[in-house]
Amino acid sequence: MKNVLFTAVAAAMIMAAGSAFGEEVKIKMLNEGAKGRMVFEPDFVKVDAGDTITFVPTDEGHNAETIKGMIPPGAEPFKSKISAEFSVTLTENGVYGIRCTPHYALGMVALIVVGTPENVEEAKAVKVPAKPKKVFDELFAQVDAPQ
Repeated sequence: MKNVLFTAVAAAMIMAAGSAFGEEVKIKMLNEGAKGRMVFEPDFVKVDAGDTITFVPTDEGHNAETIKGMIPPGAEPFKSKISAEFSVTLTENGVYGIRCTPHYALGMVALIVVGTPENVEEAKAVKVPAKPKKVFDELFAQVDAPQ
């Protein structure tokens, strides 16, 4: 009986410790996806502060970069190398606009919401090219939608 109790307590402690480090969400960078050509998949995610986003270059020639003005105050901008897997732990609440640098004009963008989207109006106000704007309009519509 002591072994069963010890095992249950140990398992609970391991699970609690794992959740203290946050979750990991993978976003693929694709030439072709469910929404068309040159896309992040998924292109909209909601996570908690402390969660890690890993950008996976499923197809070569892509990267992930924050868009100036589309990150929360206090957040550090980032830019990954082309065709390289990249992980970032997001700690500031708000919305993060992400682009693939080589395919930005083609509308290859994503939106990450961390906790409360405190900077959503500021992010929406950032001027972006026509194709990314169309995608961002769809993504921003999901910010307040129930998940």
